Amino acid sequence: MKVAAFSNYGPAEVLHVMEVDDPQATNDKVRVRVKSAGIQPFDCAVRKGDWTPPGLTVKFPQVLGNEFSGVIDQVGKEVLGFEVGDEVLGWELMACYAEYVVVKADQIVKKPQQMTWEEAGVITASGQTAHTALQELGVGKGDTILIHAAAGGVGTFAAQIAQAWGATVIGTASEYNHDYLRSLGVVPVTYGDGLVNRVRSLALDGIDVALDAAGSEALIASIDIVENKDRIGTIVAFDLVEELGVRPIRSRRSTERLSELVNLYMKGKLTIHIRKSFPIDKVVEAHREVETGHGYGKVVLTID
Repeated sequence: MKVAAFSNYGPAEVLHVMEVDDPQATNDKVRVRVKSAGIQPFDCAVRKGDWTPPGLTVKFPQVLGNEFSGVIDQVGKEVLGFEVGDEVLGWELMACYAEYVVVKADQIVKKPQQMTWEEAGVITASGQTAHTALQELGVGKGDTILIHAAAGGVGTFAAQIAQAWGATVIGTASEYNHDYLRSLGVVPVTYGDGLVNRVRSLALDGIDVALDAAGSEALIASIDIVENKDRIGTIVAFDLVEELGVRPIRSRRSTERLSELVNLYMKGKLTIHIRKSFPIDKVVEAHREVETGHGYGKVVLTID
């Protein structure tokens, strides 16, 4: 099968499309013919050698990709609830930039007919991280939450989920992305000097919760805005967690969590914006696009 992988750490150019043996579904797994695979900043960090996911080892040549959509074409004899031809979406760590992925049945859910392949390929990773974060921070009806990097992958999902749960959302973003945030029902605020005062002027009754998906500067600002540090969380600035006394948040994926995201999509409470779509042969350009840090929405690989 065709995969996109890298054999040494480095810039996007270390990625190459290559052929490897087709995987086969074992007893408790299914094989999925991949239609699309989301691209995450996570993938870029692994490719550069900046980070390796806990419990995983990079083995060259290493395939990337942590979320996918596609069609089941093999079903293990112990698998229940799925059959050949089912359209699904799900996750498998560092394996999805590929024509086929083999996964356990508890890592997939059925794709709604209304959801495009590209949308289905990008909901799992950022969506579940956002859902985990809001759940850990206890976001609910009547809360006002400040989301840093609200136009990014996790931020966009978090903003919409929080509103579905009854919260009001203020989101930091560059001015270029403010109209997009407004279209999602988010009150936008610009990064940079004076952020704390700008946020306070927008939330006269105060901010109850803060979610940082931007980094240290945003997290430090949150300390001055949210009284209860237990309701401040970060998905990126883990080096400051102990010093600041805030929550480190790492995604906890489950089919129940993914099914809830799909249900929100079906109810019209979760929209997914595809910023750009690239064929797998253009994986280098796709990684470059993610690493620009500009724009909003998700970047996705399509695999024929």
